[in-house]
Amino acid sequence: MDYTPQTAASSAQNVIRILEGRWKLVILFQLFGANVRRFSELERAIPGVSQKMLIQQLRQLEVDGVVARIVHPQVPPKVEYHLTEWGQTLCPVLDKLLNWAEAAPDAVRQRLIDADQQAQAVS
Repeated sequence: MDYTPQTAASSAQNVIRILEGRWKLVILFQLFGANVRRFSELERAIPGVSQKMLIQQLRQLEVDGVVARIVHPQVPPKVEYHLTEWGQTLCPVLDKLLNWAEAAPDAVRQRLIDADQQAQAVS
């Protein structure tokens, strides 16, 4: 695709919107590596997330084609989540983003670390 600065910025912003949400990245990291997780496993693995918020974030990721949901017809219901093939391709992208952050100038990197510590303290 032949991007202009405006279309590139707009497209990048649209992609970032898919990942926006307090718990979406945590959910993605839980599902990387072809992990299939039951809803209750995700809930236990992500302390601090409410059931309602986890459902909301998973549904948004599902609508955006990043996560797939499998409902097994049984009682009690068994619901599992996994990344789609396209969703799995986010892993190297996020790894590169982390490498980029690690290479930040000291003052910027320190702010990133402080921001992470503040977020953990709030949780």
